[in-house]
Amino acid sequence: MTALTSMLLLLGFIFLVGLAAESLGRHTPIPRVTLLIITGVALGPSLLGWLEPAGTEWFTVVSQVALTMVGFLLGGHLTRMTLKRHGTDVLALSLAVVGVTAALVFAATWLLTDDLGLSLLLCGLATATAPAATTDVVRESGAEGPFTETLLGVVAVDDAWGALTFSLLLAAAAMLDGGDGMTALTHGARNIGGALLLGVLLGIPAAYATGRISPGDPTLAEALGLVFLCLGAARWLEVSFLLAAVVMGTVVANLAKHHDRPFHPIEHIQWPFMLVFFLLAGAALELEALAAVGWLGATYVFSRVAGRLLGASVCAWWRAMPEGTGRWMGVALLPQAGVAVGMALMAAQQFPERAEVLLSVVLASTVVFEIVGPPMTRLALRRVKETA
Repeated sequence: MTALTSMLLLLGFIFLVGLAAESLGRHTPIPRVTLLIITGVALGPSLLGWLEPAGTEWFTVVSQVALTMVGFLLGGHLTRMTLKRHGTDVLALSLAVVGVTAALVFAATWLLTDDLGLSLLLCGLATATAPAATTDVVRESGAEGPFTETLLGVVAVDDAWGALTFSLLLAAAAMLDGGDGMTALTHGARNIGGALLLGVLLGIPAAYATGRISPGDPTLAEALGLVFLCLGAARWLEVSFLLAAVVMGTVVANLAKHHDRPFHPIEHIQWPFMLVFFLLAGAALELEALAAVGWLGATYVFSRVAGRLLGASVCAWWRAMPEGTGRWMGVALLPQAGVAVGMALMAAQQFPERAEVLLSVVLASTVVFEIVGPPMTRLALRRVKETA
C-alpha cells in the first residue's frame, strides 16, 4: 500500500470517526472537542495504536491551518463596536488572568523545586490558552451575549500577552543560567512585532480588495487565500501565525465596511480542519506522561487553575462586572493545548538540561486541560445563561 493510499484511507476513517463523535456530542453534556480528543487518545499509541505517530506527520500543517482560521475568526470579534462595549474589560481580564496565573505557578513550583530557572519557564508556559477548543465550544453551544463576547475577546488577546510574558521569562531564565538572555529577548520581540506588522500589512489591502466579486461577503477563494497567505508568510518570516491571523482578522473586520459578514466563508469550511486537528491532537497525547510528572505536574495544574480563577475573579470585582462573571470567566479559560506545547519545545531547545521535565509537565497537563477544559467552558456558558 502506498503512502498516499494510506493517507486517504486514514483521512476517510478520521472524518467518519469525527462524525460519530460529533453526533454523540449532541446527546451528551460533553463537548464534541473533548469527545474527539478522547477518541484520538483511544486510537493513538497510548491505547489501541491504530493512529501511530507515523500517520500524524502532517499534523503540524493541519493544526496550523486550523489555528490560523481560528485566529482569523477571533480577530473578527474585535470590532470597534465590541471593543467599545467590552474593550476595557477584555484588556483588564486578560492582563489579570495572565499575571496572576504566572505569579501563582511561579510561587508554587519554586517552593516545590527550589529551581528558579525552571519555575520561570513553567510560569511562562502556564499563560498560554487553547483558542481552538474555546471557540469551538462557543460555536457548538450557540452562545451569545456580553459574557461570550468578552470571553472571545480575552482568548484573542490572551496569547499575545502570553507570548510576551514567555519571551521575557525565557530571557530571564537564560540570564540566570549564564546564557545570552538578550538573544532570547530579541527573538521574542521579533516574533511578536513581526506578527503584528504582518497582520496589518495583509489586513489593510484585504479589507478593501475582498468582497468585491460577490457583494456583501468575500468568496470562499478569497477567504482561503488570506488564511494560507497569512500562514505561509508567518512561517517564512518565522513569526507567530496565530497572532498574525488575529491581527489580520481585526483589521479586516474594522476596515471592510462593504462586508456584511467578512468571515462567513471560513465558518463553512473550518470544521473539517478542526475535526482532523482535535482527533490527531488526541492521538499525539501520551498518557504515560501523566505518571511521569508526579507532584510537579499536579502543582502546575492546580496552581494554573487557581491563577485563572483568582485573576478573573479579582478583576471582575475591581471592574464591578456582573455577578458571576469573574468566577465563570476563569472556568471558561481553562483549556490549554498546542500553543503551550510549542512554547515548551522552544524552551527545551534553549535549555536541553531541563527539556525532559518541561515537556513531561506540559504534555501531561495538556492531557488534563484538553479533556477537562472544554466541558468547563460549556458549563460556564450555561451558568451565565448565554447558551442557545
